[in-house]
Amino acid sequence: MELDLGQLRALSAAVAEGTFEAAARRLHVTPSAISQRLRALEVATGRVLLVRSKPVRVTEPGRVLLRLARQVELLAGDALAELDVDDAGADGDGGLPRTLAIAVNADSLATWLLPALAPLAGSVCFDLHRDDEGRTADLLRAGSVVAAVTTDPDPVAGCSVTPLGSVRYRPMACAARAREWFPDGPTAAALARAPVVVFDREDDLQHRYLRARLPQDQPGADRPVQPPVHHVPSSAEFLTAVRLGVGWGMLPDLQSREHEADGSLVDLDPAGVIDVALHWQQWRLRSPSLDRVAAAVTAAAHRHLRR
Repeated sequence: MELDLGQLRALSAAVAEGTFEAAARRLHVTPSAISQRLRALEVATGRVLLVRSKPVRVTEPGRVLLRLARQVELLAGDALAELDVDDAGADGDGGLPRTLAIAVNADSLATWLLPALAPLAGSVCFDLHRDDEGRTADLLRAGSVVAAVTTDPDPVAGCSVTPLGSVRYRPMACAARAREWFPDGPTAAALARAPVVVFDREDDLQHRYLRARLPQDQPGADRPVQPPVHHVPSSAEFLTAVRLGVGWGMLPDLQSREHEADGSLVDLDPAGVIDVALHWQQWRLRSPSLDRVAAAVTAAAHRHLRR
């Protein structure tokens, strides 16, 4: 069986845009043409590739072909750029910038990653997918991204892994709240009462700290402490919430260092650090644009992350 590149491109566009109508606008065809191409691809493979919802959802067999479609698009774009031809087939001035989809966690995005990518913005367009660092590798498996900053050290099938370094998190609070909530330090009683800031329902850093800290004060405790929780799903606003005294939270040194230096934030427990190791996973392809991004990311990580 031979796979039709036009059909693969229709699959990629439909998933990226969410509807057949938007995919048609992206590819300059009719929605009927998108539907026909996808139906032909499903007939050829004998698999249902998309759930026709709004937005469309890719099935497990569809993920396999989506990954292939995105890889073909990346390689084709690099080839056209090398030939000095743009995506419309006309001679250009170096071709249109390649678009690379990359998965990244919120704290990396808010601190060290964007400065690393900025110098490449003239030659590469970035489609950044923000997710928890423990789940970004899933976007690689799904074919949604070509690379990911992830905590997963085990390579996704067809991907390579490069260690980046570690981000150190420490339990921080604004100085006034620290005196109010923790006059005797981070005791079990104080940690049970003091409000805590959590990024979202998947963020386990604060509770990892509590699980590690509290058995020292409560040997044999059979139920975890559950303090009042504020959810603040933005890295910058998470920092702001801690600085304003909404609650304490685990902050990366990359964010908290300057505020600790000026005395507005204090470290509640110098022994309570959590180091989160990050890795760069990317498709194992010889792509000049992807290689440039990988080099920029790893160089920046070596400058900013703990080795």
